[in-house]
Amino acid sequence: MSEENKIGTYHFVAEPFHVDFNERLTMGVLGNHLLNCAGFHAEERGFGIATLNENRYTWVLSRLAVEMEEMPKAYESFSVQTWVENVYRLFTDRNFAILNADGRPIGYARSIWAMISMETRKPADLLTLHNGSITEYICDKDCPIAKPSRIKVSEDTVAGEHRAKYSDIDINGHVNSIKYIEHILDLFPLQTFREKRVHRFEMAYVAESYYGDKLTFYRQQTGDNEYDIEVKKNDSEVVVRSKLIFK
Repeated sequence: MSEENKIGTYHFVAEPFHVDFNERLTMGVLGNHLLNCAGFHAEERGFGIATLNENRYTWVLSRLAVEMEEMPKAYESFSVQTWVENVYRLFTDRNFAILNADGRPIGYARSIWAMISMETRKPADLLTLHNGSITEYICDKDCPIAKPSRIKVSEDTVAGEHRAKYSDIDINGHVNSIKYIEHILDLFPLQTFREKRVHRFEMAYVAESYYGDKLTFYRQQTGDNEYDIEVKKNDSEVVVRSKLIFK
């Protein structure tokens, strides 16, 4: 199979209701586009969620790192490319490139996914999926950003709280992975986004949270423009860790 056939390319427009007050696509909308492209690419190749659900399995996102040099402006066309970098027994690495209307890369993303049993919520062996045929789509296309890092937060001062509500809950019945990104960005005042832009955003998904859970956000500044964030549910279990770098 040619490398070209292993890469999925999907086209978008930065709709005015998908941009912020700077007229730039928001990180939350971009995150949704990336996850949708992952779903499109997997479904077209026979290992999408609908196919997995038939055997009571599903995909879950474990890690996400997005690094952008610029965000598409309102009404601008852009595209997302995605491909599988590696397949292990319990995890698979999927990468993305975000291209402007001229086809120039303006950002990249890396993600790690697990296939889990819908009954036990435990990881399943990816190499048993269609007799391991997922490995046929491994592609060596370059993704020139760092892999997701290990995030540790020692700060115990509360930066914000949120009670999970209707609009947070996704098709799987738990808080949507992109909603965490939006809530984390809301920890920062509007002036931050007037003066800076998000250059890199990392998410490490540790556990699931559900409707009614109290989410507590702890923020630790680790550099001039760098922050680590930890999210706990109901004052106990860590559900998400995040790293945010502004420029």
